[in-house]
Amino acid sequence: MQRDENPRPPQDPGQIRSEFWMGSVRLVVAPKEWPPFLADALVEEEDTYLVLSADPEVQETREQPGELMAELLKTKPAVPGSVIVKEGRPLSLLPIVHDLSSDPSWKEEWVVSTLDGILREAQRRKLRSLALPLLATLHGSLDRQRFLSLLREALERSSPEHLARLWIVVPAGTTREVVGMLASLRK
Repeated sequence: MQRDENPRPPQDPGQIRSEFWMGSVRLVVAPKEWPPFLADALVEEEDTYLVLSADPEVQETREQPGELMAELLKTKPAVPGSVIVKEGRPLSLLPIVHDLSSDPSWKEEWVVSTLDGILREAQRRKLRSLALPLLATLHGSLDRQRFLSLLREALERSSPEHLARLWIVVPAGTTREVVGMLASLRK
């Protein structure tokens, strides 16, 4: 028996999945709880010191407090607008869209830069699929409709050759709203 590479769990009747095409890329809108396919890379919104993805549980360490402080002082923040790649299966792409020492913590230009960087990395690595949340809308105040417009513009600029599927990861209960926004972009 062949293994299913695209598991589709039973769907909650209150949730919908919808597909759209932007150029040659098929966009699928679905919450994290209902993955439409296994993505080659997962995108996770991040800040300059990688605090957003840090494990909230405190880990025991053998280092002395002075050694830890010395290490912390050597730590350099990531550049806003850049994308950090963490190897693994799936690959992790960490777009730096927040600087927690700024108010607001995000800038639209950082979102644009990271979208371009994500698509460049996908092209360079010949990725066929990505899972992408609505950047700067959960930990920031970027309007969802505006993010989707920025995504469309980034896809148009990049003309992806390998990327075939893009899972737009939305918060539970917002699928219908985001589907409506994507539909309005096509008009």
